[in-house]
Amino acid sequence: MRKTLLALLLLTASGLAQAQVQLREGHPQRYTVVAGDTLWDISGKFLREPWRWKELWRANPSIRDPDLIYPGDTLSLTYINGEPHVQLTRGESRGTIKLSPRIRSTPTVEAIPSIPLGAINAFLISNRIVDSPEQFQQAPYIVAGNAERVLSGQGDRLYARGNLDSVNRVYGIFRQGKTYTDPVTREVLGINADDIGSGEVVATEGDVSTLVLQRTTQEVRLGDRLFASEERPVNSTFMPTPPVSNIDGLIIDVPRGVTQVAEYDVVTLDRGRRDGLEEGNVLAIYKTGEQVRDRVTGEQVKIPDERAGLLMVFRTYDKLSYALVLHATRSLAIMDKVRNP
Repeated sequence: MRKTLLALLLLTASGLAQAQVQLREGHPQRYTVVAGDTLWDISGKFLREPWRWKELWRANPSIRDPDLIYPGDTLSLTYINGEPHVQLTRGESRGTIKLSPRIRSTPTVEAIPSIPLGAINAFLISNRIVDSPEQFQQAPYIVAGNAERVLSGQGDRLYARGNLDSVNRVYGIFRQGKTYTDPVTREVLGINADDIGSGEVVATEGDVSTLVLQRTTQEVRLGDRLFASEERPVNSTFMPTPPVSNIDGLIIDVPRGVTQVAEYDVVTLDRGRRDGLEEGNVLAIYKTGEQVRDRVTGEQVKIPDERAGLLMVFRTYDKLSYALVLHATRSLAIMDKVRNP
């Protein structure tokens, strides 16, 4: 009886360990890191679920800065107490390009990012979220162009009215874009601020300032709003992880202006920091099932939701987040669901 119970316990423990970290079929025993790798790519070589890399990672305790991985370093699969782990062995020459399970926005050649930064760098320059319509309307605005121009371009002088921070000399110029609302509660979640350009303050008198346009994506109009440059590079310290909270949200927008979503598209989620989302969180995408008519009964029947991809959150706001689609098995769309993986 004891032997049977012991065998059952061993089988259960083995099953739990296997459930914790599942190795990918055909995984390597050793892998040498090369420039251009991403943490997500490396994780995918070893694991069926790449976001569980942290559970597999076991750096050599004698190595200084074990969370940094360099080109030429070797990752070896070992087993400790029957559980798989990846250990790090330093290469002879690390060169000047540092690779780590981190993400940085500058300079991209120095560090191995968690996700492909090239897919989001251009996006990060030109998009930001403003939490409320009131915040947008209270921001300083373009009151006039030089020589009474209605439209202004790069190199032009223009004039803004409102209280500008004397410390900041460079301001981004934005135009109010989409207002995001919760599909169920209708709560305003935030406003997408469309990037128009940026200008440098060269003179101020009272609440009116003179700016010189340094960069424009389109012509600046009267009424466009000014916000201090958002010094918020992509977080460089996260590893792919599942959320600690239960997330049940939606893809509510594709900022590049399309309705269909593909791999490496940036999407807007209707969940943010207040819901427990953090940068680096991985979510499963579920294709929302369609409503079809049952020709036998005449009823409307909903097709089950189907898991169809993965995304990683790379920037969070209070009520919204931006994420990058890392994998898609079929065409995705706005209003598809996101949940814990």
